[in-house]
Amino acid sequence: MAFHSRDGIRFYQFEMLSARHAVFTRHGGISPKPWGSLNVGGTVGDDLERVKKNRRLSFQALGRAPESIFDVWQIHSADVVHARAPRPEHESLRQADIILTDQSNVTLFMRFADCVPILAHDPRKGVIGIAHSGWMGTIRDVAGSMVSAMKKEYNSNSADIVACVGPSIGPDHYEIGADVILQVMQKFGDDSDLVLNSINGKIHFDLWKTNEILLQRAGVGKIEVAGLCTACHTEDWFSHRAEKARTGRFGALIAL
Repeated sequence: MAFHSRDGIRFYQFEMLSARHAVFTRHGGISPKPWGSLNVGGTVGDDLERVKKNRRLSFQALGRAPESIFDVWQIHSADVVHARAPRPEHESLRQADIILTDQSNVTLFMRFADCVPILAHDPRKGVIGIAHSGWMGTIRDVAGSMVSAMKKEYNSNSADIVACVGPSIGPDHYEIGADVILQVMQKFGDDSDLVLNSINGKIHFDLWKTNEILLQRAGVGKIEVAGLCTACHTEDWFSHRAEKARTGRFGALIAL
């Protein structure tokens, strides 16, 4: 993953992903603290006009028209939306955590602050996807659901898909309680030892490794994991947990 800067906007890109994409840092926007500065989350207390401006700046930095956006109301599900065209500004957001498209005039966009961004591209079929996967989405197999939907709707071969796991909370910061531990063990069985780690007597959940395993199970041909912890690096990323929920959301986009 490499760092780039354009028009004051700082963002990261994956080495394996040929589709136009970015995972934006918190730098280059107009929002004041605690949302400083490139906050694209409209439900965290920031002024909505600043949020809209930050989104426009993000799109412009990647050479994408802001009106090409298709985004959703993220609800920690494994539900899929297929974007046939950009979302009209007046249209209500659909509830989902996976968006797919094969349309070059659509830019897929999501918001994050510890949850895992997953970006996917099937260069053979000309299909892209973006997903939002926190602990609930991970247990619900958002990664596998994305791949299954690409295969069903666009006739993708999972071996052709490139999938990338973006900056998100790392295992060193992601302590979980007994209820989540039980769900992880029920979901992953013998593989639970690979994704649950004991740190100072507390159990931590490795979302990076878990999503990598899920993508491997789905047959994805190429997987890249950023390995960048949002809670470790709040100078670059918004982190809901490290900043005690008083923070913004960073954006990620992908387009053909």
